[in-house]
Amino acid sequence: MNSFGNIFKLTSFGESHGKGIGGVIDGYPAGITINEEFIQYELDRRKPGQSKLTTNRKEPDHVEFLSGIFEGKSTGCPIGFIVWNTNQRSDDYTNIKDVYRPSHADYTYQQKYCTRDYRGGGRSSARETISRVVAGALAKLALIQIGVSITAYTEQVGPICLNKNYNELDLTQIEENPVRCPDPEKAEEMAELITKIKKEGDTIGGVIRCIIKGCPVGLGEPVFGKLHAALGQAMLGINACKGFEYGQGFHNMTLKGSQQNDIFTTNNGKITTKTNNSGGIQGGISNGNDIYFRVAFKPVATVLIEQPTVDIHGNEILSTSRGRHDPCVLPRAVPIVEAMAAMTLLDYYLLNKTAQM
Repeated sequence: MNSFGNIFKLTSFGESHGKGIGGVIDGYPAGITINEEFIQYELDRRKPGQSKLTTNRKEPDHVEFLSGIFEGKSTGCPIGFIVWNTNQRSDDYTNIKDVYRPSHADYTYQQKYCTRDYRGGGRSSARETISRVVAGALAKLALIQIGVSITAYTEQVGPICLNKNYNELDLTQIEENPVRCPDPEKAEEMAELITKIKKEGDTIGGVIRCIIKGCPVGLGEPVFGKLHAALGQAMLGINACKGFEYGQGFHNMTLKGSQQNDIFTTNNGKITTKTNNSGGIQGGISNGNDIYFRVAFKPVATVLIEQPTVDIHGNEILSTSRGRHDPCVLPRAVPIVEAMAAMTLLDYYLLNKTAQM
């Protein structure tokens, strides 16, 4: 299961402490102008060491394209790419070679494959998401052609929550602070909390909100390929993701159907709805309204605090992790959420084209 998508498909490869992370993209439309500066910008939003709130591992994360692009445009052939690892410190993990770290994939990988790469988690490391961000950036470039935009931001860190509708916010402010929160005051509170948690050697989780604007009507493949189900699968496949909620989700579950329903109306001769409690998706198919959803991320499992666990022989021991890790995954997860949403939308747009004559 190293491939994602139906028509637009990414197959990724690589490990955290291997030579590099890369991928092959198949099904990408021909003739799309490939802005490599934009793709690198998206990678820079994800890369480590970008602020004091993230891991201090220093990696340039420069993407190198190997195929599928000629004279600045996609050819329709597979697009191959790689990002070389340059700043591994594998010795940081020798102390946990025979240890099952709490809430990590160490035990499950060992049981499933009878072996595991203990250096940073190998394939289970969040560094694998590099390939998703590259593919997502390419998907964004294609979606721009049909007027689709995708924006995500940090809505909550620990108990600090931005309790505002996204329509009330200036989303151009997202990149103006290292937390990637569009509210400057809340962003400062979140940053202070992350800094405090980092000094303690601990970690903290939170919530990212994502908004998709300009989505055409009709994307979604009932019965088992509903658009919200596809988005949910995409988000839940991101490292440390623990929950997905679209539209009003759990928020309005105390309301009656008559209060929750989105009433149809016309606006300038176009059918629309008076409200958007459905989150832009009805019956598993996009209805043209904004699609919005929330993604919950747990605190990063690697903490620099001594914790009890067991070794591979079942002996109870005390273990302390070393190395360079994020105290909060939220700031660097924002571009990953956008990337997975973009890949899903482009894939379902291309699927929808096959359903029409």
